[in-house]
Amino acid sequence: MSSLQLFHVLVAFHIATGLVGLVSFWVPIATRKGAARHRWWGRLFVRCLLATGCIAVGISLITLYDPVGTHPRVADHPELSDPVIISAIFGWMMLYLAILTINLAWYGRECIALKRQHTGHRRWYNLALQVVLFIAAAQTCYVGWQSEQMLMIGISMVGFATVVTNLWFMLNPTPPKNAWQMEHIKGLVGAGISVYTAFFAFGAVRFFPELALYPGYWAIPLVVGLGLIVRHQQKVRGGTRQQPVI
Repeated sequence: MSSLQLFHVLVAFHIATGLVGLVSFWVPIATRKGAARHRWWGRLFVRCLLATGCIAVGISLITLYDPVGTHPRVADHPELSDPVIISAIFGWMMLYLAILTINLAWYGRECIALKRQHTGHRRWYNLALQVVLFIAAAQTCYVGWQSEQMLMIGISMVGFATVVTNLWFMLNPTPPKNAWQMEHIKGLVGAGISVYTAFFAFGAVRFFPELALYPGYWAIPLVVGLGLIVRHQQKVRGGTRQQPVI
């Protein structure tokens, strides 16, 4: 199997798992927290995003190996015709977003699984995920600076902020009451933001390449997602029953 054939196979699986994740994201948001429906759809969402993120890692690595061959339509666009830019946007930045999605989906799940065993957050693989995300964010920022892509520099800040806030909770020996719920919301809604951002950026851009580098287009999932995080965290602060189990 050639690299291009493998690329298309991975894209097909990526689309399949990603679409289920995009749809299932809204059910836990809309349903009563802790109810059976919330838990079932929440588990489905996490599993789909972990699969989608892992597949996206493979897609991005193949793109870095053969940027023009894997993105012939994008290569015809005047702003994206340079293989260096294709590698930067569809290689390094996609790799970063894939790792960000995996990190947030797993973290959001762990906040539930370890709500009565907080020290479990310090297991090596949980801490390693933060290191990997930091490296991916730093690489994206560096490549963005080299290729003069301010979008990459800006979006890398989300990764740095995620690592800092995750570690603040994970390494805190006595986190505030209900902090696990707040972090659960941040993690899984944040994963939703990441996967919707990837969908808007790398999915729709196949049909509208001119939107690839438009910051307003990228900002839509972030604005909506942050609004959802603030709203649901306010419910937790206000004492509304929030005990989702995934």
